[in-house]
This record gives sequence, structure tokens and C-alpha cells, in this order.
Amino acid sequence: MRLLEVVVVLVVLAVTGGMLFGKRERRWNTIMLWSLGLIVLLHAIIDKVRLQMVPAYAVALVLIIVLLVRQIKPIGQARIRSWWSKSLLSVLVLALSGVAVYLSVLLPVFTMPEPSGKYAIGTVSRQLTDESRTETLGDQPGSKRELMVNVWYPVDPDQAKGKPKEHYPGDLGEAISLVFGFPKQLFDYVGLVPTHVVDGVTVSSDQDHYPVVLFSPGVRSTRFQSLTAIEELVSNGYIVVGMDHPYTSAKVTFLDGHAALYKPDPEFSTSAEVYRQNIKGVGIRVEDSRFVLDTLEVWNVQDPDGLLQGKLDLDHVGIFGHSYGGATTAEALAQDDRFKAGVSLEGGFWGDVAHTGLKQPFMYMMTGGTAKMLDASITNKDKVFYEEFIPDLESAMTHSTSDTYYLTVEPFFHQSFTDIALLAPSLFAKDIDPVHNVDITRSYVRAFFDQYLKGEEQQLMDGPSADYPEVKFDDLYTKKRM
Repeated sequence: MRLLEVVVVLVVLAVTGGMLFGKRERRWNTIMLWSLGLIVLLHAIIDKVRLQMVPAYAVALVLIIVLLVRQIKPIGQARIRSWWSKSLLSVLVLALSGVAVYLSVLLPVFTMPEPSGKYAIGTVSRQLTDESRTETLGDQPGSKRELMVNVWYPVDPDQAKGKPKEHYPGDLGEAISLVFGFPKQLFDYVGLVPTHVVDGVTVSSDQDHYPVVLFSPGVRSTRFQSLTAIEELVSNGYIVVGMDHPYTSAKVTFLDGHAALYKPDPEFSTSAEVYRQNIKGVGIRVEDSRFVLDTLEVWNVQDPDGLLQGKLDLDHVGIFGHSYGGATTAEALAQDDRFKAGVSLEGGFWGDVAHTGLKQPFMYMMTGGTAKMLDASITNKDKVFYEEFIPDLESAMTHSTSDTYYLTVEPFFHQSFTDIALLAPSLFAKDIDPVHNVDITRSYVRAFFDQYLKGEEQQLMDGPSADYPEVKFDDLYTKKRM
């Protein structure tokens, strides 16, 4: 809980005690009224209100109303004389305050872990239209495929000093609601969490240009789902382009105000039909990724804003993604050799990659929970598992001609590769420190790209690490071929 949230709850409890068990004097009522009103007002202005604190706000409002009535009515009227009534009201206030505390701890306004690099982080949002493709998932016939991207880039620390930090966008709450079925209002508070990103700054001149990494989120998710990994890369000298894929991402809000909402796939009766649909869906996302890379090539020559012109090292481009974004990563590597390396965070293999393997370095990270589903004796499979996965994995890894890594992480579950552990540690990081949870993903993703885009050998890629005992290297598919 934030400091003023704690103070609000304590003042609510103190005022309740004073009203029920203290002397009823007009001067004392005035002190309690002003104390409670002032602390609630300060909290609303400085911290901003949030849904988790509503039970405490409700009690505070009732107390303020009663104190105002006391100021108007004569002192002797409307006193609660029964100890039973006083005790019952005390228990009710304690219970409501306890609910507020519980919800605030369950869904905390957290502090993002510091990225490890020397650069500050800037960002710009851009809306793209692929005039060569007709939108096949939307409701407007003949419309062109539109995308939203964020470009995060390295900034000189002195330039970022004193500038306000960007906050997590509300899109993240929309994504969590779609993935887990929670009311999205529960996660509105993420907009109170500052990132390490600033707006309105230029790309650092420390290097002539920077290697580029594209990021593709999971289905029903958002380009902001893994900001800790993105910040880690950018602070260490990468330009990262996060992509939203309309109709398979969560709600995508464009700069001109219109939005594309997630559209679930139709229900299919057979696994083969689902498989073919996934090939089609991933294919659209791969075309998105290739179009974004085409656009970066244009911006590197002539950026309309001048921001990125000449700053993109397009000879060293990587891509990573989670879940459906991981599948996008693998297939983008198979279809376009401009992508020089890629990381799939528990994605599938839908498309050419399942048959041809890869020519570029590739790292696959799987959660311990999903890895258990590979055991044929387990009949109750997790929903992220599909029956074609094992032969596809084997084919993709064995047909690859470059370095491949296959890592499993305990005690991760499918969403652990995102920042969800920070948003609700009690729910999503029960057996692991939430900061360590996100540090695993960001450290291995960065180490992989440092080795294969920057050419810097990384000890973390050589095998098990004492710093991350949760990560296991699989000898069958981890092969150094270069």
C-alpha cells in the first residue's frame, strides 16, 4: 500500500473510535472532521483514488456526513448509547477497512525494477497503414490493414533528467481482463504506476545507430505487456518496436481515436481446424512484422519527424514475442532473413517453421507447467498445449541450422513471461519473488540478443546459472552449431 492509503485507513479507524467511544464535544468533532477530510483530499490529489480503496472511501464518506450532522444538531441528540451497537459498528468499519487493505496489497501500485543499462528511455507512438493489404478481420469492407506501434529508444540520461515519466497505459487493464476474465476496472490503477520512459526527447548520439528488436505480444494482449524486458533492452542500447496486431491483440486504440477490439476465433470441432486457423492468424501477424520492418527501412532514410533517421542498425534486427507473439517470432524468422535472431516465449510453431526449421539463432523458453504437458501419460492437458506441438517442436529444432536454445523455467506459468507478477504478486507470483520473476525473462532475452545481434559472448547463454536456478537448459534441443 502507498503511504497515504495507509494513513487514510488509520485515520478512518481513529475517527471511528473517537466518534463511538470518545467524548462528544463540538471542538473534538471539528478536529475529526477536518482531519479526515484533509487526509482524504490529499490522498485524492497526490496518490489518486483507485477501486481497491472504495470500502475505505465509503466509510470515510459516512463518517464525514455524520460529523457534519453533529455540527448542525445539538450535542445531546442522536447518540448511540448501546455498547452492542458500538461494537457492531466497530466490527463493520474494521471489516470494510480490512477489505480495502487486502485489495490494495493484492493489487499493489508497484515500483518497476530499474533497468540495468546506462541509457534513459524515450518513446514515440505511431499509427501505420499498409496500403498493400486489405483488412480481413475488421468490419469495414475494403479497409486497409492498420497497426499501432511504439518505438522505445536510448536517450542520454542528462536529456531525460527532470522530465515526467510515462505511466502504464490503461490498455494493460483491458488485456488482463480478456486473458483472466477479471473486471478491467480492477486494473485501472496500473495507470498510476510510473515507468522509466519519457516523452519528447531525441535518440542518444552516443552511438551512430542501434540494433533493432521487434516485439509481438500474446493473443488478447498488448504491446505494453512486457515493459520490463523492453526497458532492459533499450537501456542497454537497443531500439525496440512494440507492435499491436488489431483483432488478435486486446483493444487497440489508434491515434485518430478509433479502436479495434479483440475478435475471438470461431469455435472448431477438430484440432486440425484449430491448427489451420492458427497458421492463418500467425501468418497475418508475420505480415504485420515484415511491414513494420519495411517501414523502419523507410524511416531510416527519411523519418517524417527526423527522430529515427539514420539511427536504426537494420543489419542487426531481432524479434521476440510471447505466446501467439512467440509463434509470430518463429514464423517471421522462417519467412524473412532480415530478422537475424529471435526469442519465443512459449509460442507455437504454426507455418513454414514447423517444416523447415530456422537459419537464424533461436531461443525457446517454456514454463515448467507447460513442459509437464509434454508427458504423454498426462491426459488433462493445459489449455495452451496442442497435440501438434511436440512434432512441430522437434521438427523446427532439428531442422534448424543455427544455434538453438530450449529452456524451461520453474515455477513459471504461461503469463509469467509478462509483467503480471508485478501487478498481482499474491495471485501470479506465489512461489517466486515478483522482481526476480521478471528479471529472469528480461535477463535471458537481453543476453541472447547481446550475443547474436551485438556479437558479445554471454556467460548466461552457456548453461545453468547460480543466479537463475529456476532455468534449465534442455540438452536435446540446445545446440551450438555456429
